[in-house]
Amino acid sequence: MSKIRVGIIGSAGYTGGELLRILIFHPEVEIVFANSASNAGNKLYDVHNDLFGDTELEFSSDFHSNIDVLFLCVGHGDARKFLDANPVDPSVKIIDLSQDYRLRANTSYQGKNFVYGLPELNREAIKSAQYIANPGCFATNIQLALLPLASKGLLPSQIHINATTGSTGAGQKPTATSHFSWRNNNLSAYKSFEHQHLQEISESLDQLQNEFLPESDKSLLDRAAEKINFVPQRGDFTRGIFSAIYVDSDLTEDEAYDLYNSYYASHPFTSVSKANIDLKQVVNTNKSIIHLEKHGNKLLILNATDNLLKGASGQAVQNMNLMFGLDERSGLNLKSVGF
Repeated sequence: MSKIRVGIIGSAGYTGGELLRILIFHPEVEIVFANSASNAGNKLYDVHNDLFGDTELEFSSDFHSNIDVLFLCVGHGDARKFLDANPVDPSVKIIDLSQDYRLRANTSYQGKNFVYGLPELNREAIKSAQYIANPGCFATNIQLALLPLASKGLLPSQIHINATTGSTGAGQKPTATSHFSWRNNNLSAYKSFEHQHLQEISESLDQLQNEFLPESDKSLLDRAAEKINFVPQRGDFTRGIFSAIYVDSDLTEDEAYDLYNSYYASHPFTSVSKANIDLKQVVNTNKSIIHLEKHGNKLLILNATDNLLKGASGQAVQNMNLMFGLDERSGLNLKSVGF
């Protein structure tokens, strides 16, 4: 089998850089172009300096359809604009890391729909998809914590979530709340009860648990917020997401572990741990590690993921592997840093 020919748009940012770090070592991939108009002609390591000694590839201003798959590592709203201005040959598969095609109302492109690219939910559909909408980082973490319950119709009317993300979740462009002197030794909440990822979370849960998402004249975000009480926080670390979720549940702790272990038995990147978990177990990997505890009638679900890998670029490569019939883990056997 010839190698998969890859093009990347937006390769100088955080998600583009993570994608390059994976794909230059992927045994089945050839990077045809790494597009960055502002860096064209520079070596990849001029921007992603940790790649010095690993590659002599250069950024380019090229874009063409003589590839097998195109990754869009651009800002929210920019993927749709790019595709409107630069139609892609219908034979080319597309994996979009923005939020532009994630929601059911916005999935259409060239007469085909983007498939929501969460393998633990849509693995079979991903295998035959032409276009993939890669999930958001918070959405990935929270959905993985809740999918087993939804699969059995066990989600209650109220879900409570506190989740903290690293500074890379805000993107590469500096802002007031990503500046080191503000973020360091600091903690803050933002977009409480109205984070945009609530929309894709609620649609995925509704896919498994019929009528989870209430019908009404309200917006999708407002309907999701009626059931999912989500308080996102900014942590004073670089990467990773740690969520603490609790729901009312009649399951015993053993029954909950049996349910989660059964649901994830065939999914190589999501594991269920009886020991308490921490963020360092997953940083720099495509893993998601879940821990469960029962306290009275409350089921506590802890989940740790890397926002740039399982929450973005690692999951994008996982989707590519599925789309091209490769081992799902190819290029993604990554090791966390314990100390």
